[in-house]
Amino acid sequence: MARYEFKLPDIGEGIAEAEIVAWHVKIGDRVEEDQQLADMMTDKATVEMETPVAGQVVELAGEVGDLIPIGSVLAVIETEGESAAPAPERKGEQPLADGAEQPTPAQEQALPTMAVEEQPPISPAGGDKRGGSAKAAAKEETSPPPAPPASGRGQKVLASPAVRQRARDLGVDLGEVKTAGDRVRHSDLDAYLLYNGGSVSGRGAPPRQDETIKVVGLRRKIAENMAEAKRRIPHFTLVEEFDVTALEETRAMMNQDRGNNPKLTLLPFLITAMGKAIAVWPMLNATFDDDSMVVTRHGSMHLGMATQTEGGLMVPVIRDAQGKSVWQLATEIVRLAEAARSGKAGRDELMGSTITLSSLGPMGGIASTPVINRPEVAIIAVNKVEEKVVVIDGEIEVRKRMNLSLSCDHRVVDGWDAASFLQAMKALIENPLRLLS
Repeated sequence: MARYEFKLPDIGEGIAEAEIVAWHVKIGDRVEEDQQLADMMTDKATVEMETPVAGQVVELAGEVGDLIPIGSVLAVIETEGESAAPAPERKGEQPLADGAEQPTPAQEQALPTMAVEEQPPISPAGGDKRGGSAKAAAKEETSPPPAPPASGRGQKVLASPAVRQRARDLGVDLGEVKTAGDRVRHSDLDAYLLYNGGSVSGRGAPPRQDETIKVVGLRRKIAENMAEAKRRIPHFTLVEEFDVTALEETRAMMNQDRGNNPKLTLLPFLITAMGKAIAVWPMLNATFDDDSMVVTRHGSMHLGMATQTEGGLMVPVIRDAQGKSVWQLATEIVRLAEAARSGKAGRDELMGSTITLSSLGPMGGIASTPVINRPEVAIIAVNKVEEKVVVIDGEIEVRKRMNLSLSCDHRVVDGWDAASFLQAMKALIENPLRLLS
């Protein structure tokens, strides 16, 4: 038997250490060659570490959340045979400090893959409701139908789809709800809940168990980056309202004849407007090295798309977004989302943004104060579209309106610049012919 020391290889230029995000083995496990040992996090890329030998795991370097220096022992594997084959030493390389063998080429060529999946953000309350809904649905399917009530409605309870959905969310059996009419209405549900003390059981929700969650991996990077951004950048946020009635009509018309193109959302149009406005107000498409006090105004707009994933917020980048059509932008948005879902987003697709766009879609609220993605100097947040009653030329109309929130680094961008940039976007968004010309 022999002991093979698997050392953490160099997994990126300038990287001195990596964080243990997950172990896929434990001490005593039998592993085969090329089996995954651990996920290591560096910057915003998760790298899968695979063993080059087969054997039994006898030592592991640390716990999830620990930082491991490049070149140090990550795992020790006991192999069969007299000795483990050392990795060949290549010309010009120096042995590691402790005299152990160099990482093999297979180890050094380990490619980073993103262990995330894009999905729409869901609040804890939403999750609880879905759970309650599933439980109620199962109850309705498995329990016998309720006995006919005194009103003589029969075994089938009549109710609108909205009332049925609300009852499922609340965990209420409609057969237990009394009604004076021929069907259960929202007012009947209200009376039922009031009679039962505001809940099905007549009691409040039971307390949940306390949880202790270690902040590691992507969530730790997010925490560090957000804290650094708020600590070092003097933010100011400007909110402007946009009329998107004509733009929504244009979008609907284009989607009717889109062929093989992906369905257009508002994002490609907003990105197009950003690219045109930045040509006039380039100080927003910039990065600021506040250590050397140098601002770089970028010629191309490399747009970061703030994307909520299962692991946390990630920012894939659309290169040269200012030169792409709305169809090309829509295709690129879909491609990057799929790359994130499948774990194939590369490091180059997650770095180098010059300005960021964040959108929560219909959950976007009426206004927001986004945090700048350092070292950028500006970020735009898209809020939800709402129908509003507005006065236009003395006439009352119902229009589709949406707010955009722009946060800027006040060391680089003045209030006048930010306001002018938003007004330039407003003129384009509210006139789709100018936007798409």
